[in-house]
Amino acid sequence: MFIAATLALLMTMILAMGRAFLGPSLYDRILAINMFGTKTVLLIAVLGFLMGRPEFLDIALVYALINFISVIGLLRYFEYNQAQLQAKLQRVQQARDEANP
Repeated sequence: MFIAATLALLMTMILAMGRAFLGPSLYDRILAINMFGTKTVLLIAVLGFLMGRPEFLDIALVYALINFISVIGLLRYFEYNQAQLQAKLQRVQQARDEANP
């Protein structure tokens, strides 16, 4: 039963990586990476249970925290870059409007 769960998690991770590479938008790709990280946490927990290594749960929790913080950081980074790009486009449009009255 746990082997089937492990195989299902691996298949879901493969599909998430496909979405991360082929996603139509940036946010779809970030969501797929977040899903991949979540499934990795589950996989570490299941493998720890199968091998009788309870310390794997600690590793899974640390990985979950790193995954959460990195996704928040990525979203903030791209939000900041997009705001800068929009401000630059507004300045260019304003300069164009002033040049052509």
